[in-house]
Amino acid sequence: MTDEPVKIKVAIVEDDPEMREGLETIVHSHQELDCIASFSSGEEAVNSMPEYAPDIVLMDIHLPGISGIECVRKLKPVLSSSQFMMCTVYEDNENVFDSLCAGATGYLLKNSPPGKITSAIIDLYHGGSPMSSTIARKVILRFQPATKQNTDIEHLTKREREMLDLLAKGYRYKEIAEQLFISFETVRTHIHNVYEKLHVQSRIEALNKVFPR
Repeated sequence: MTDEPVKIKVAIVEDDPEMREGLETIVHSHQELDCIASFSSGEEAVNSMPEYAPDIVLMDIHLPGISGIECVRKLKPVLSSSQFMMCTVYEDNENVFDSLCAGATGYLLKNSPPGKITSAIIDLYHGGSPMSSTIARKVILRFQPATKQNTDIEHLTKREREMLDLLAKGYRYKEIAEQLFISFETVRTHIHNVYEKLHVQSRIEALNKVFPR
């Protein structure tokens, strides 16, 4: 008599009942996976998940009470062998990035086809990190050596640093132009030069590089 293959133990944290049941069904339907527990809140997961010791945790980012990001931050130290996959409706780069910094190792969109969800779980279990190239780039930039970042920042002019300060405060291009008494096109040119010097492609990447957390 041959032994049955060991299944990947999956836990789910999702407050929406329909979505939670859908994920449970997808996990149960795959022969390599076993849904061993599911939780409707971050508080419940923090209190009860450690006793299950799952291999993979599917974690909703937007939970009532303790957020999915905070839940990962609390659980990761006590579940060091578990891998956390963030689940989100939208590709919210900032929240996904914060999740990875908290200890998650991948993410997927909730509206992904069942086959993509199960493949992502298996990939994560075997050492992969399912995520988009945009998120991967943000992670690389976040953990670049400080010396390289400082060198790039030193190349910025005083005016370009002003631009970054105003971007960090949430100003839009038009508002920056009004604040500094320059044209909209001049602002665009300065921001383009900032991105070039910092080797980034967006406001978020630039601010993460200049104002690391």
